Amino acid sequence: MSYSRQSMGSGSRNARGYEFGRTYVVRPKGKHQATLVWLHGLGDNGSSSSQLMESLHLPNIKWICPTAPTRPVSSLGGFTCTAWFDVGEISEDSHDDLEGLDASASHIANLLSAEPADVQVGIGGFSMGAAISLYSATCYALGRYGTGHTYPINLRAVVGLSGWLPGWKSIRSKIECSYEAARRAASLPIILTHGNSDDVVPYRFGEKSAQSLHNAGFRQVMFKPYEGLGHYTVPKEMDEVVHWLTTWLGLEGSR
Repeated sequence: MSYSRQSMGSGSRNARGYEFGRTYVVRPKGKHQATLVWLHGLGDNGSSSSQLMESLHLPNIKWICPTAPTRPVSSLGGFTCTAWFDVGEISEDSHDDLEGLDASASHIANLLSAEPADVQVGIGGFSMGAAISLYSATCYALGRYGTGHTYPINLRAVVGLSGWLPGWKSIRSKIECSYEAARRAASLPIILTHGNSDDVVPYRFGEKSAQSLHNAGFRQVMFKPYEGLGHYTVPKEMDEVVHWLTTWLGLEGSR
């Protein structure tokens, strides 16, 4: 039996009026135990994400693969392409587009809000998509978006491939101020993978993100480096993700 894949319309707009693109859904071929939103990288779309997810041996997961808004991107000199938020050069001193981050995190939460109560939910992504996934993890722990509005989703797994954590400098101090935030952070499983030959999002930012999350109280963080890997995914990396999701979500029939 094969997965069924369908596309859904868009129509949702973020705070700046940029419209999110088409969302693609890969339905499970087995018992529906979990739903994950998978987020593409800069300039990509939900269709290619859905094709990748469709190839994974995870029959109990429903995948929701949205497409980011088309918007000007500072790192591309203002050129427009699909992007979850604005980003310049990735550095220790880079400015985070909090408005864009919150808008995309909210859009993703809305996509998960209609899932059945007995289905576990999570978020994963590649590159900029991984950044939004990790930002959503911090929103879940804090119980709110950067705007202060309540974060409504009970995340059970977060996956970040070749990405980085926006706001990594301040996350520890924010979480340490709240017992509930510390409790949620400690309970959330996160896997980060990164190639040490990545020339787009340098390896040190993946490593620093994992360290920042752990130092902030995210006790279930796994960081997996890949020797010689650039800014792309490889089958053994995706196999690691499949195994990790199967284990942490207690999935049936995925081995």
